[in-house]
Amino acid sequence: MIETLRKKTLKSLDRTPISPTAKKQLNRLLKENPKLEAILSNCESVDEVRSAVIQWVMEYMDKRPEAYSFYKYESKGRKAMEQLSWQDYAAIRLLDYADHAGIEVEDLNLRGKKAISEPFKMLWLAVQQGLGGAQSNFFLDMIHLFRQFSGKEQVNFPSKEKVLEWMQQHPGGLDPKIIKIREKNKERIIEILAHKIDSGEIKSPRFSFRKGISWEEKISMMREWWKNHLFHLRFAVRNPDLLNELLGNSLDEETMDILYKAQTRGIPFFVNPYYVSLLNVNEPDFAKGADLAIRYYVIYSKQLVDEFGHIVAWEKEDIVEPGKPNAAGWILPTHHNVHRRYPEVAILIPDTMGRACAGLCASCQRMYDFQRGNLNFDLDKLKPKETWDDKLKQIMKYWEDDSRLRDVLITGGDALMSSDSSLEKILNAVCDMALRKKEANKTRPEGEKYAEILRIRLGTRLPVYLPQRITPRLMEILAAFKERASDIGIKEFVIQTHFQSPMEITPEARQGIERLIQAGWMIANQLVFTAPASRRGHTAKLRKELNDIGVMPYYTFSVKGYMENSSKFATNARAVQEQMEEKIIGRVPGKFIEEVKNFPQTAEKMTDHINNLREKAGLPFLATDRNVLNLPGVGKSMTYRAIGITRSGRRILEFDHDHTRSHSPIIEKLGKFVIVESKSIASYLEQVEDMGENKKEYNSIWGYSIGETEQRPSLYEYPEYKFELSQKVTNFKD
Repeated sequence: MIETLRKKTLKSLDRTPISPTAKKQLNRLLKENPKLEAILSNCESVDEVRSAVIQWVMEYMDKRPEAYSFYKYESKGRKAMEQLSWQDYAAIRLLDYADHAGIEVEDLNLRGKKAISEPFKMLWLAVQQGLGGAQSNFFLDMIHLFRQFSGKEQVNFPSKEKVLEWMQQHPGGLDPKIIKIREKNKERIIEILAHKIDSGEIKSPRFSFRKGISWEEKISMMREWWKNHLFHLRFAVRNPDLLNELLGNSLDEETMDILYKAQTRGIPFFVNPYYVSLLNVNEPDFAKGADLAIRYYVIYSKQLVDEFGHIVAWEKEDIVEPGKPNAAGWILPTHHNVHRRYPEVAILIPDTMGRACAGLCASCQRMYDFQRGNLNFDLDKLKPKETWDDKLKQIMKYWEDDSRLRDVLITGGDALMSSDSSLEKILNAVCDMALRKKEANKTRPEGEKYAEILRIRLGTRLPVYLPQRITPRLMEILAAFKERASDIGIKEFVIQTHFQSPMEITPEARQGIERLIQAGWMIANQLVFTAPASRRGHTAKLRKELNDIGVMPYYTFSVKGYMENSSKFATNARAVQEQMEEKIIGRVPGKFIEEVKNFPQTAEKMTDHINNLREKAGLPFLATDRNVLNLPGVGKSMTYRAIGITRSGRRILEFDHDHTRSHSPIIEKLGKFVIVESKSIASYLEQVEDMGENKKEYNSIWGYSIGETEQRPSLYEYPEYKFELSQKVTNFKD
């Protein structure tokens, strides 16, 4: 029955006339490519068309054996990709389209409906009968593909000066003019909240006014409370009306309607006052659009609201049944507390307030868990229960007996949402476990020793969302832990944070980062490459501003998920374009690799390390991040090829794993992953144009149809052991 319906749907699409706009694009394609027009006009079947295109491309490939070898997967990797010419990219894509003609892929942008790639059939039907249902964005993509293949369209890499010019278009949060805007925002928010506290509309025993004091004294108290992170958590915005009021009633009717629907659908709403103050109201011309990357994190999209309730887990290894292996083959000790993909790394999600955040990011990778109710903002209910101590011991025992684990990432939620005492208890448990692991190795012979803990990481967005949390007491806890853990051989201590925009680097955030560095922890940043963050020069500017305050870029993630994140999605072609055309000006020369590798050993001097290297190497920033996508199966990668395209012009990508790092032993069985992107290149360009960008400056984006994962920077490689590890893999079942 389902198969019959599917065939009927396909026939219906094949019989759908193309629109007048699509017809114009088709005529343009044919006029520019007489040989293609002849093939499409004279061939009597789709198979003939496909064969004729393959023959045409092979005439080119006969002169380009390196490109043909790459197409056949005989040569692969970053070095091989960088040897390809711009025409090679197009030739490989045409052959991949031919090889995968008729491919049907589950399209979770459309709740599991099938996406079908038949580009040559769509072209043939359009020419022969004016049918096929292909849309104008499909024809636009094909126009640029054949321009690239013919050599009419070449990539013109921007100069360093041009990239620096793009960077200057994006102000940062340390700009004195931006600081003044934020001060006004802060005072407006303080006034509104003070009135609500004064009237009893919002209450807190800890943050209440004494009787008989003046309004000026109340405002003075509010300014002091603003420095306390607990104030911001207590009075976080939990509904659209308060958000709009704090933003000077500047949200339009359509946005408010979406936010009301989000509330009705049960999407949590939680934005702390400090972070609200980073959103501009009645902004001057120089700051127009400067807060877009932040705004996209706070304001929910129509697509998210429509899809909430239908969101599926993206990372399959996040689905856990105790005692059974997850998608990566790892057997985990508890249902919700440990996530694992790689042999060396385990993620701890504690049963504390660390399961929550100081705000909900609209593109949160855990939205699936919010939908299921596993994550929430009922902060009082997240205080540790008695059972947590037993669970913590169970987890530590599991890690103690693991043969491969060397890197523990404490996250959530957010690691720094845990209270000082809860966090200190977790860190001490990890330290005790690491010591027992080390002691046990003394009795194991060479070649049978287990991996020892080398790196501890805290995953937190609080340096961005709520830097007031980084108190002198927290510094003491982190510094004391580092001192104790260093004594037993743990070598690296990393805060993994998540700055999304240079506008988030405020004086408060800078002070918080300085404190963490003083405690001896390295700060590494993970950027989610959303549509506003993907604007020309934006990510490059962020890298520079982060370097200025002592932070090292770590990952630049393509937006994952399906239709719920489509408004925020920047195509993977744009991620590779940014990597090849903008990030390149910060590439660290090979002669400095060993110097960079040693940075974590003296993390308290990180700002000096960065500044000295930038000066010696003549770099505006250190491009130590890798562009990747979290794969739907296991791991991260930017190794892909565009193997198909839908009627709407959305590309179908086939991802392989990152073969530059170790994986779960199950990796070879998993094979490749096919992903249908949630928007076309044309739709993406229309979106950034609406943000004020010049589409012409992005023109080479059409040609980036291949990606290869960058080599892992030496900065993030693990220190070497002085002993030989066991080949045994524990806690694993394939």
